Amino acid sequence: MARVELIMPKMGESIMEATILKWLKKPGDKIEQDESVLEVATDKVDTEVPSTHAGVLEEILAKEGEVVKVGKPIAVLSASVGAGTPAPQTPKPQIEANPAPKKAVPSNGATPLAVADFKSSSRFYSPLVKNIAREEQIPVAELEAISGTGAEGRVTKKDILAYVQTRKGGAPAMVRTATPLVAASISAGDEIMQMDRMRKMIAERMVDSKRVSPHVTSFVEADVTNVVTWRNKIKAAFEKAEGEPITFTPLFVEAIVKAIKDLPMINIQVDGDRIIRKKEISIGMAVALPSGNLIVPVIRNADQYSLKGLAKAVNDLAKRARENKLKADDLSGGTFTLTNVGTFGNVMGTPIIMQPQVAIMATGAIQKKPAVLETVHGDVIAIRHKMFLSHSYDHRVVDGALGGSFVRRVADYLEKFDVNRVI
Repeated sequence: MARVELIMPKMGESIMEATILKWLKKPGDKIEQDESVLEVATDKVDTEVPSTHAGVLEEILAKEGEVVKVGKPIAVLSASVGAGTPAPQTPKPQIEANPAPKKAVPSNGATPLAVADFKSSSRFYSPLVKNIAREEQIPVAELEAISGTGAEGRVTKKDILAYVQTRKGGAPAMVRTATPLVAASISAGDEIMQMDRMRKMIAERMVDSKRVSPHVTSFVEADVTNVVTWRNKIKAAFEKAEGEPITFTPLFVEAIVKAIKDLPMINIQVDGDRIIRKKEISIGMAVALPSGNLIVPVIRNADQYSLKGLAKAVNDLAKRARENKLKADDLSGGTFTLTNVGTFGNVMGTPIIMQPQVAIMATGAIQKKPAVLETVHGDVIAIRHKMFLSHSYDHRVVDGALGGSFVRRVADYLEKFDVNRVI
């Protein structure tokens, strides 16, 4: 048996650290290779970490709730080493303990503040930002009010240092979220439920998005009879051949991708006073979870998929989302988002933009409606399948002409769908 370190793995190109949520094994437990040992959380996703070796869990080096950098040891295993495979000869690992921050002594001789307790916050802060907050005696409640310019609104080193300078000058903090004007009332019989971690994160991001982006929504009613007719014709054969269903979602994604190619200025991001036009077309798709929360996995490079490939990607991401098996990379890199409110029987919605994107589209319920059709013999009334498309966009950089033209272009692609298409 050889002592082997279990290392905090890299879970995405932008993920540098993770918080340990729960150990699934305890010292003395036998572990198979690739068996899940613990659950960790990043600012993007919760996931399980598998063991890289088979053996016995000898020692846990990082406790639950601790933030550990990628590449640092989190446990020690007594692992079996196969013949011909040299055992890694490493000294008994010691995870670097965060040194207790020195309490800054105010120049006016006042009593120093207590060390900040970040457990009360649902917002993600890097160890560097936490250390600066401690050194500058910034309480968590005050830190929560700082607007972040990092990915998904995170407070960066630059943000907190700029705030420190502002704070020393006596200026107020930039408020991130509005305080309710009237406090909630609680009556006898009311049930009080604590938000879970994901709901807190969703709430924070939705408020941030409305604060950052002036939202405008344009609507188009599309005749999707051709799409419905084609799907009804091929869905049984597709499921028999592929072992999985074909939903409307991949058809909507394909139409959005085509429209982005026609109008690429919808596929942008804003960085201060700069506009970044994204080369990659990656579509996020909102998935409702059994818990009632919402998550948005991403089909990376969606323009490179066939329709069959899109159908398989949609099914795979939706299945893994509901089983809590998404990886951090599955949730990153989106350039445009689709949400299907028709799933809940809604005819339309006004979706909130996923930052740092500038647009999101909602598809409503498909309904049979009487419609006037023009024919060579004159106008007739026929039963058609209709659906509303709702397109919310960031009015800082997307004007009504582009936002309205884009949703109209998506509708055009759906209306002109080839009913004789072979998948």
